[in-house]
Amino acid sequence: MPDRIASDADSVDTYRARLARSGGTRLPCLRVPDDAAVEDGDEIRLVLDGDERHAEVTADSSGLVVRGAYDNRRLLRERGGDADNRLVEWCRDHDREPGDAVDLDEVDPGYLYGLRVPGDRVVYTVRGRPDENLQRIADSLLGGDE
Repeated sequence: MPDRIASDADSVDTYRARLARSGGTRLPCLRVPDDAAVEDGDEIRLVLDGDERHAEVTADSSGLVVRGAYDNRRLLRERGGDADNRLVEWCRDHDREPGDAVDLDEVDPGYLYGLRVPGDRVVYTVRGRPDENLQRIADSLLGGDE
C-alpha cells in the first residue's frame, strides 16, 4: 500500500525554485535548485496537482532544468511530438510564468518530486521505486539504449 506524505513533513525537503523560459521559446521550464539530489540526464517523477508525471533533468549554461513533464516514459522520450507538456499546463492553470517562484518538494531524493505554488500544502502518494530489472526490460521494449 502506498504511503501518503504531506509537503510539510520532516522527511520532505522543500526548495524554492524558479520558472524560466525554455531556450528561445516562450514556454516555461523549471530551474532546479543546486541542492536537489539530481544530475544531468536523470529521469524523475514530478507530481503536479496529485498526478505523477515523467520528467528529465538536463543541464544548460545556467544549471539544471526540467523542460517538460509527460504522462509516461514513452511520451517523455518522444517529447516534441503530439505529447501534452503537463508542466506547461500546470503553469497555465496556476497562473505561473517565467520569473515566478515555486516550491519543489523532494519527496524521494533523486526520484520523486512535487511542484506547488508557495504557501500551498499538498499530500503526496508515495509508491516504491520500480524494480531495476523490470525497468531494464521495459526500457528495452521501448527502444531505450540503457
